[in-house]
Amino acid sequence: ALARYGKLPPARSAFIGELSLDGGVRHVDGVFVAVRGLRDLGYERVFVPAEDAAEAALVDGVEVIPCISLIRVVAHLIGEVPIAAASPTRPQTLLEPGSFEHDLAEVHGQEEGKRALEVAAAGGHHLLFSGPPGSGKTMLARCLPGILPPLELDEALEVAQVRSVLGELERERPLDWTRPFRAPHHGVSMAGLIGGGSGLAQPGEISRAHHGVLFLDELAEFQTPVLQALRQPLETGRVRITRSAGSVVYPARFTLVAATNPCPCGWAGDGVRTCRCTPAAVNTYQRRLSGPLLDRIDLQVAVRRLKLETLAGEPHGEASASVRERVVAARGRQMDRQGGLNAQLRPARLRQVAGLAPASRHTLERWAEQRGLTARGFHRAWRVARTVADLEGSDQIQDHHVLEALGFRLSEAAA
Repeated sequence: ALARYGKLPPARSAFIGELSLDGGVRHVDGVFVAVRGLRDLGYERVFVPAEDAAEAALVDGVEVIPCISLIRVVAHLIGEVPIAAASPTRPQTLLEPGSFEHDLAEVHGQEEGKRALEVAAAGGHHLLFSGPPGSGKTMLARCLPGILPPLELDEALEVAQVRSVLGELERERPLDWTRPFRAPHHGVSMAGLIGGGSGLAQPGEISRAHHGVLFLDELAEFQTPVLQALRQPLETGRVRITRSAGSVVYPARFTLVAATNPCPCGWAGDGVRTCRCTPAAVNTYQRRLSGPLLDRIDLQVAVRRLKLETLAGEPHGEASASVRERVVAARGRQMDRQGGLNAQLRPARLRQVAGLAPASRHTLERWAEQRGLTARGFHRAWRVARTVADLEGSDQIQDHHVLEALGFRLSEAAA
């Protein structure tokens, strides 16, 4: 068509979309990711389906032309009816009060669990709640998004990339500042949690939770191979999936919050209701959570059932907004000091930026020797102590910071 009018194809331009039989330009998934890739290859202009224009316009440094039909595209290229380029619109990075479904102010008691949530949010640490049914594990976990800061721009763009690949970006609001919260059922498949599928592998729940929260309720009920596949993403913040169509790497930097019962019936150690499980059944149930997996979970907290009189009264807890202020301040200290969260510190960097006072070093080393901590467990306790110190505004890790961090190592404390 361009040759008929003596026109050359536009330089450094690319075309994305699906043509219908009537010449219309239809929506396709993954436009945001494709446009970012084209920009990095040197393309300056991209023609996309009109309904995908807001998504494509999130990419800086490239002109986005929204297309309704092939005829309109040709008319634009020959200069008859120009199409105005799409303008990116980005929402304000604000979280309005009450924008979260769950608030810590609504939680009765459970002070240790609330504190664990604050430490997890401040340092990016993974967290496990263990306790009987009805003890409040799920309620606590669902309060975590409310004490996390909104996404930064680069984080929001990475989250948008995952949603773009899945075709889940909202056309009217392609960029969202709220951190993802994903809570897959314990029957989820390997492909559903980690990623996969036929052809080119699709992102799983761990990538959908990127820069947000992955909540795994009834952790011991998940398939063992599925849980084992979590180990590498928990360490690296990404997952590589290989299929016949090729290999793809997806981001998976999430905060894991897991909840589990102590036994199949749930009442082991309850103090009120009697556990009816055999010792062998309890052992088998608990062994589903392997040592290497638990070793990657920094905070492990026992949640007890509350007395009826406590539940009948009014909750007097601190509001999530107040806790979030401390979390934001602690994260700011970490970013200024090392450019990342404490949970992501490598051992060498940890030694550089997380100095231990003599008494605190002695306490940590003595505990590690007595409880037989692995090297990974030792460093994780050290990182948690650094986060506790950051919440207090302390430059150096003191003895009481270490003691609080060690109190969150449930598996070693029970050894």
